[in-house]
Amino acid sequence: MPISNRFIHHPGEDEYLYDLSLGICEACRMVQLEECVEPEMMFNEDYAFFSSTSSAMADHFREMADRIIDIVSEKPSPFVVELGCNDGILLQHFVKGGVPHLGIEPSANVAQSAREKGVRVMETFFNTECARKIKDRYGMADVICGANVMCHIEDINSVFAGVTCLLQPDGVFFFEDPYILDIVEKTSFDQIYDEHVFYFSGLSVSRLAERHGLRLIHMEAQNVHGGSMRYYLKKKDVSGISTDVERHLARERELMLHKVEGYHSFSEHVNRICNDLKETLLELHSSGKRIAAYGATSKSTTLLNYAGIGADLIAYISDTTPTKIGKFTPGTHIPIRSHDFFSDDVPPYTLLLAWNHRDEILKKEKHYREKGGRFITFFPKVAIE
Repeated sequence: MPISNRFIHHPGEDEYLYDLSLGICEACRMVQLEECVEPEMMFNEDYAFFSSTSSAMADHFREMADRIIDIVSEKPSPFVVELGCNDGILLQHFVKGGVPHLGIEPSANVAQSAREKGVRVMETFFNTECARKIKDRYGMADVICGANVMCHIEDINSVFAGVTCLLQPDGVFFFEDPYILDIVEKTSFDQIYDEHVFYFSGLSVSRLAERHGLRLIHMEAQNVHGGSMRYYLKKKDVSGISTDVERHLARERELMLHKVEGYHSFSEHVNRICNDLKETLLELHSSGKRIAAYGATSKSTTLLNYAGIGADLIAYISDTTPTKIGKFTPGTHIPIRSHDFFSDDVPPYTLLLAWNHRDEILKKEKHYREKGGRFITFFPKVAIE
């Protein structure tokens, strides 16, 4: 596979390739990539994902900000740290509310976007050494949080050790990432790509937390990114474990997500979806129908490359991210066009690559559908709607 978020300037450009394969450790229950790409190759000044481009995610982060403000409301001088603050979509609410905060963000371009919102940003990767520097300069944190970032970090033990170092004795650490149970049940294999090193379950997070003097106290399912889980952790001497934790862990054990047997049918389902999708596109193409796609996402790099879907079947991909428009998709070299181009063009069929924002997109594209345009979806099975 090529780097999922490295959109190229022309089809002849050299691309770095790596082996995309998953393994499971039956001792610690973690599902993870077997080969990891160097972080600097993914997170740098050309990082192509800006969280604020989605109105649904803006609402989600506003809710998260309200939750954090509620947690720290009784603190005389609260301090909130976000790991992977991206363009400040969460921390901007603390700027407005005057809550002391710090965002950690290694990608220079999105970090600058956060600064323009007034967010205090440290442009670096978070680890144990970084945590010590923050503690020495700002003190300990009442809340440490991260959204769609913990699964990106290969040296996860250094991160958890850093959290233990930085977190107040009664502080809360919570993070959310794509949930392996949802990935398996929906066969949403496009969640598997270079940036996602880990595919967390409650079982694996609980083991990881115990290793670093933390305890998993609560789990909350989140209806974002195709199915995510939010994990709440505190230091081990703090009591109060929610009944939701055991409920989720029991479901994970039932599906055998802590053993390799639990994943035996997964690849079969993946191949069925890929075959069905490509056959559908080939049939439409052979009958003279023109097909576009919607959302030049990181996850679509996995789908398009594994299914063998390229510019011979997809005319272009519509996207709203300025840094992607005019470029080509990694590996498959499909041109990326603006949303205005898509609106004027009105292709008869559009492959919905940004399927995790389905409801938001269908509402937004009401006029496209009224003009006869139809979307092609593929999870949990291929459908035209």
